[in-house]
Amino acid sequence: MSTIADLRLPAADAALAIAFERAPEATFELESSVSKTRPSLWVAGVDRETVERAFAADPTVAAAELLVETDSRLLYDVTFVEETDTTRLWDDLLVDGGSLLEARASDGWWQVTVRYRDRDTLCDAYDRLVDRGINADLRRVTDVSEAGDRETRLTPEQEEALEAALEYGYFEIPRDISMEELADELGISHQALSERFRRAYETLVDAELQPAGERSRLERR
Repeated sequence: MSTIADLRLPAADAALAIAFERAPEATFELESSVSKTRPSLWVAGVDRETVERAFAADPTVAAAELLVETDSRLLYDVTFVEETDTTRLWDDLLVDGGSLLEARASDGWWQVTVRYRDRDTLCDAYDRLVDRGINADLRRVTDVSEAGDRETRLTPEQEEALEAALEYGYFEIPRDISMEELADELGISHQALSERFRRAYETLVDAELQPAGERSRLERR
């Protein structure tokens, strides 16, 4: 049985504290499928010039390379300075096989979802954060049976979005609720909900089409 934990961390303890000060309207979201060696971050809510000035001002950021630019957001490969509190924090959080499933930051806070092999491993990781004086808020813990393998592939946020979509009739024809209205019900942005749906659909399709016994492409990311 594995354990999925949702945590809330202040940017001052986690990452990009100065970037948030320079660009308080920005939203950052991890896109782990792009780079195998460096974190890639989607940035929304600010223009390119603003976010690049914010990255340049943040002492924990060694480099930020623009990969994709759309009308609503930007994708950067970000290299953090080694041996800083930022890199040590993530090392502590993911030690002993922890796997970062989602990370999203806005208003100076990071919301992260981490998968651990069991609750004891989660408790050890959480204790390390507390010992370092990090204000880590453990919001939700979910134990997932390995026997229900397909269940483990959706993050709690993705499951919540799909369950709400079913409850409010988003999948009905015609729809009983728009995506904007559903996002309001969940207390998230339209963009965040769209991204959760996209990743959930990809995960479910991958699980359905993957030959039995073969590991998911998503799990190899």
